[in-house]
Amino acid sequence: MQAWPNPTLPTLDPPGSGRLRLADPVSGAVKAVGPERGQARMYVCGITPYDATHLGHAFTYTVFDLANRVWRDLGRTVVYTQNVTDVDEPLLERAAQTGVDWRDLAAGQTDLFRSDMTALRVLPPLHYVGAVESISLVSGLLARLADRGAVYQAADREHPDWYFDTAAAAGFGGVSHLGAAAMRELFADRGGDPGRLGKRSPLDPLVWRLARPGEPAWDAPVGRGRPGWHIECTAIALDTLGAAFDLQGGGSDLAFPHHEMCAAQAAAVTGQPLAQAYLHVGMVGLDGEKMSKSKGNLVLVSQLLAGGADPMAIRLALLAHHYGADWSWQAADLAAAQIRLARWRSAAVGGGAADAARLAAEVRAALLDDLHADRALAAVDRWAAASAASAALDPAAAASAAAVADALLGVRLSVAAS
Repeated sequence: MQAWPNPTLPTLDPPGSGRLRLADPVSGAVKAVGPERGQARMYVCGITPYDATHLGHAFTYTVFDLANRVWRDLGRTVVYTQNVTDVDEPLLERAAQTGVDWRDLAAGQTDLFRSDMTALRVLPPLHYVGAVESISLVSGLLARLADRGAVYQAADREHPDWYFDTAAAAGFGGVSHLGAAAMRELFADRGGDPGRLGKRSPLDPLVWRLARPGEPAWDAPVGRGRPGWHIECTAIALDTLGAAFDLQGGGSDLAFPHHEMCAAQAAAVTGQPLAQAYLHVGMVGLDGEKMSKSKGNLVLVSQLLAGGADPMAIRLALLAHHYGADWSWQAADLAAAQIRLARWRSAAVGGGAADAARLAAEVRAALLDDLHADRALAAVDRWAAASAASAALDPAAAASAAAVADALLGVRLSVAAS
């Protein structure tokens, strides 16, 4: 599957130094994430393309874009994988409701997502892989799991679907740190089927749904059908990144069951952790309420762009929040971001002689410390104010500062196309 175009990425001189440190929810510690040199590997769970791209999506992918940019500034080569769940229950249900073929719905919404990411200047993944094109990967992983006795068929004569046996997974629960009751409640709420009869455990996740009339299905050694949600990401991640890659990420609602199940499946076949660290991004609400597809209270990036919003203002509105906190979108957020963007651009165009080297150091320090984009924005605010107040002119320094905002924060201060 094709991703989206790479935006121009300035190279800062001198380059950054140090290590990216993140608050890892699995270990409970703030730790260095990514190698000291060489290749950094990251997997971020992608969209199910039936309602893209709402601000929760945009916030998540902007956060991981910061990690990508920080690693590149440190001289790392980033191998970034993102999936697209282009066949799954929610997509099929929406297609049936709207009378649109599920393939057309997925293709259209994926195209919209690509255009939104391009507008927001998010660096594209190296590997952008759809569930449909990964059927053979899933089939191969299922065979490996079967060899280890980690999957089984439900005791259901009509639909003996395949499930992963969580009892066979050493360390299950170590990603989310939840008790059994909380896991069961969330599993039911987030696409699981804890009440299905014929399973060994209520928490066992579906890995292969055997074909039903009228549903898409593919041939596989375990029978004609289609993959479950979690095993799709496990198979794609192991194929493109290998085991024990540096960072696994997504929204905080993916910690359980999705990341927990992926980690368990990977460990069952490799004997290693799926990822060495996790990053879970806070949820974005709307006017004090949870923003969700089921409620229909989504704010879409495409709608904001169609209304005339500058994509860099949208990005700034997102970056004003630390990834670890839930927050609620207000119309005032965009207005404030537009004012901030205008001040930054005025400072860059005005060519004030504020210290660009100091700005680079402050932005880098904020991002290396658990991706504190909010602090990084404050540093650029100080530079813009100092630049506006300076009587001296230094266009080279202003250009260097603009490059810092672009390379590290993804905010282009020129109005020219990227």
